[in-house]
Amino acid sequence: MTVKYKRILLKLSGEALMGGDAFGINRETIMSMVRQVKEVADMGVEVGIVVGGGNIFRGVSSQAESMDRATADYMGMMATVMNALALKDAFESIGTKARVQSALSMQQIAETYTRPKAIQYLEEGKVVIFAAGTGNPFFTTDTAAALRAAEMGCDVMLKATNVDGVYTADPKKDPAATRYPTITFDEAINKKLKVMDTAAFALCRERSMNIVVFAIAKNGALKRVVQGEDEGTLVHS
Repeated sequence: MTVKYKRILLKLSGEALMGGDAFGINRETIMSMVRQVKEVADMGVEVGIVVGGGNIFRGVSSQAESMDRATADYMGMMATVMNALALKDAFESIGTKARVQSALSMQQIAETYTRPKAIQYLEEGKVVIFAAGTGNPFFTTDTAAALRAAEMGCDVMLKATNVDGVYTADPKKDPAATRYPTITFDEAINKKLKVMDTAAFALCRERSMNIVVFAIAKNGALKRVVQGEDEGTLVHS
């Protein structure tokens, strides 16, 4: 079975792990996600994952906005580590080898991120889960995903969302909104389409790192994306 992308970076938001819950991790949802990843990994695709932490941090702290930004960001990074460990456990429960690499040093629970080791794991067919964002405050996990995709030499960055692509307007509010099958970086900027945060988008554009925005909850969507089918929206140079 042919694939279009040999090495991918999958960006999962923390909120995507909640399923229908108000906060935290929904086991059924996370198992559905890891099965999709296992399906493409078994096809020979090398998978790196960056996960957010909004399901934990925003869910338990309504005071985040009034906190010192750097402190809040470090708390958010620790939430991503919790999510990464949950993903690793889920992968291993279905027989897929996974490793967590943290941008913050937490030797007892995760390896500290090193690029050569991460690349080695990918080449060995292990799923690598990058936790703690970039390790620095003031940067989002979107930016961390763009950075890791560039460092790992990925063929594409996949942004998993609750919507199956980039639309002309919010499809939940505007029933006439239509999905873009493909769109250029310049068009997305000019139309002010919020694909991801500005820093992450700029890094992908500079590196000519294509982005596919798709709905992770849609059954078989990830497989269709890596095979190059019309799934989600391809953002390109």
